[in-house]
Amino acid sequence: MRSFSYALMCCSVLALTSCASMFYGKKGKVVLANDQVKEPVTIAAGNKLYEGVTLPYKLKVKPGYSSMDVTVTSHSYEPYAFTIDRKFNGTAIANILAPIGFVIDAATGAIMCPSQNHYYLDLKMRGAGSPSVYPAQQAIVQPVEAVTRDNPGATDLEGTIIRWYIDSDPRGARLFWRVISSVPEQVKNTNETYLMTTPYEETRAFNILGLTYENSKDVQIEIKVQKRGYEDQVKRFNVRQAIDQQEISTFFELIPKSN
Repeated sequence: MRSFSYALMCCSVLALTSCASMFYGKKGKVVLANDQVKEPVTIAAGNKLYEGVTLPYKLKVKPGYSSMDVTVTSHSYEPYAFTIDRKFNGTAIANILAPIGFVIDAATGAIMCPSQNHYYLDLKMRGAGSPSVYPAQQAIVQPVEAVTRDNPGATDLEGTIIRWYIDSDPRGARLFWRVISSVPEQVKNTNETYLMTTPYEETRAFNILGLTYENSKDVQIEIKVQKRGYEDQVKRFNVRQAIDQQEISTFFELIPKSN
């Protein structure tokens, strides 16, 4: 009976402890927004770098007591820097009922949370004036290892997800796509890959290894359609433009083969 009581007590303590972080989670999130900026931006937050993201963007903030410097850069806008401060998370008071959990969260900084959950990024166009930053809060962008065809997986842009919509008249044409790169040392050319028949509509990732926003202007997506009795047709789309527009969409007017 004593063993059962001891086991029940341990389970209760563990349950309370596990609930301690459920009120506010392991990571806080803040929204970085500017509805005027349509191009991808790079966000340097602490020692993390997020490339090719679009605004608004939900930034994860790890538990801790110190503030976090953030810098946002892009092709057309001046660098913008600010600091995410922290404050005591009032929900941590609930952990008084679970002192072990409170001690753990206090040690890890989980009792703190971002001082605000929404930041408007007042980005200024390059050449429109001095950089818009808060005084003495210039964050340092950490250097990133150069991306090459032998060093994939280094950027978020490799997995860019966009809308694909391809149709034809008549429908039922077979679709193929491939990557054509002018910078093969960074982005490889690929063989044709079969998608499906028209009409084709899907939200899917590029999965182009080594792709960055800088070299995306030198990379194209080639779409080819084939249908028995009709001429093959090919169209190419610049990847930078597809990223900015968040889609690849086109229509093929199929031409019957001459006898």
